[in-house]
Amino acid sequence: MGLRVVIVTVMLGLSLAFHSTRGESAPTFTALIVFTYAVTIVYALVLRRLTSPAAHTVFTWVQLAVDSIIETVLIVRTGGVESPFAVLYVVTVAVASLVPYRRVGILTGAACTCLFGGITVIQHFGFLQASIWLPPSELEGAEVLQTFEVYGLAFLVVGFLSGALADQLHHADQSLREKEQGLTRLQVFHESIVRSISSGVFTTDEEGRITSFNPAAHEVTGYPFADVQGRLWQDVFNWHPEGPAQDPGVISPPLRFEVDCFHANGSCLVLGMTISPLQEQGTQRGLVGVFKDLTQIRYLEEEMRRREWLASLGEMSAGMAHEIRNPLGALAGAMQMLRQDVGSDETSQRLMDIAIREARRLDHIITEFLQYARPPALNVAQQDLNKVLADTLDLIQHEARSRTGVSIASRLAPGPLVAQVDQDQLRQVFWNLAANAFDAMPQGGTLTIATGLRRVEVGGRREDVIEISFHDSGEGIPKQNFDKIFLPFFTTKKEGSGLGLAQVHRIVELHDGWIKVESEVGAGAKFVVCLPQSPEAGVRLRHEGREPWKRF
Repeated sequence: MGLRVVIVTVMLGLSLAFHSTRGESAPTFTALIVFTYAVTIVYALVLRRLTSPAAHTVFTWVQLAVDSIIETVLIVRTGGVESPFAVLYVVTVAVASLVPYRRVGILTGAACTCLFGGITVIQHFGFLQASIWLPPSELEGAEVLQTFEVYGLAFLVVGFLSGALADQLHHADQSLREKEQGLTRLQVFHESIVRSISSGVFTTDEEGRITSFNPAAHEVTGYPFADVQGRLWQDVFNWHPEGPAQDPGVISPPLRFEVDCFHANGSCLVLGMTISPLQEQGTQRGLVGVFKDLTQIRYLEEEMRRREWLASLGEMSAGMAHEIRNPLGALAGAMQMLRQDVGSDETSQRLMDIAIREARRLDHIITEFLQYARPPALNVAQQDLNKVLADTLDLIQHEARSRTGVSIASRLAPGPLVAQVDQDQLRQVFWNLAANAFDAMPQGGTLTIATGLRRVEVGGRREDVIEISFHDSGEGIPKQNFDKIFLPFFTTKKEGSGLGLAQVHRIVELHDGWIKVESEVGAGAKFVVCLPQSPEAGVRLRHEGREPWKRF
């Protein structure tokens, strides 16, 4: 439709301008131009209402018929067989082959040949010589026949060739579409594989910058693709091996290693990673990395080693403690008797006091150790942890007043936090954490105690977990001590058995809970006790895996 308007405007417009310069009128040209514009507007309105392919085909044939009539009128009015506009039939034949995408070019060429032949016969034999519409031709019979043969052959040849080319173009287009659809399906299939795989997968360019990040990678690390796109993979996964610097975009053989990095929320991750070169026609175009989250596995391995060590330690130490305790009691009793016989010798009295005090201290340490090695069975009942903590806060407040510059701030959850716990054991946990916080603030500070409820996802389900946090503003915990703070007899204090935090960890573990630790040297430490709200949730947490300690 647009091509028709352009051709009519150019050819008839130039002819009309040429006649105007000679002072002649050309009403036929004017009428055909106006008619073409008007019928194009009608075509445009009709085209908007067409929906089916059959209607489009009929609409195309109507346009071709109207074009043939317009061209026939124009040829008749401009000299018939001698008209220069007979070439317009060629345009119609070519368009007839291209637009419907069918082999109709030869049929349209034959129709145009018949129309042009009719004009030639009428004009040559003078059937309408009296009419001004078709003046007689000045050509001889042989010339008329030759002109008709040339145009007719041109119409038929153009129709045949354009139809054949249109069919080939249609088949090529159809084949290309099928290949594109096949390629699209293959790409979608490959993307589905990468998206469905349970392991994290990423790719990089030649410089080692991340170019793709599958959903499993996002789930493991917490980073969406937009946050890691264009970043070096070594920086994202915190992999900085010792030795000479290595090009982050070049890996010759597949590289397998474990790396400690950080989740988007700041928690620690242990990833088992394999990095391989991404080859394209024998040339390395980047890297492809596949990784698996090993955090829970390493945490469970650590817990198993710890449990085995504690079991062995408990069996060995229980007998030793009893064997030590008996002679220690006898020794303390003997020193009590000897103290009465010392008399007024102050030095001897002082030495006896030291010996008795240290004997009692040893007995206290042995008692604590026996409680740790062989903890009593839990006497669980449904308790409001806010109330249990409030009962312990009275003792904690009293202890804080005896220390210089230490204050307590409490932020308890507004509603009850009910769970199945042993309240006596938890009071011991709260007291030990508070005492540990006081010792971490020798120059004074603030201990903030808070409770709350948080939802975590365990085994595809969301469970409620109660959190009780003790946040001090003391010295903080050095990074190298993180793996030792819950071990028995580990302490950085001048005095103390090193069993306080070990007992805390053991009691919380018996409640199917866990402890999160956040600390920075010089900025204090935060211990968060996490307890399941129901026994069923505790079983799922124990079997599905718990959150590892969160360390800073």
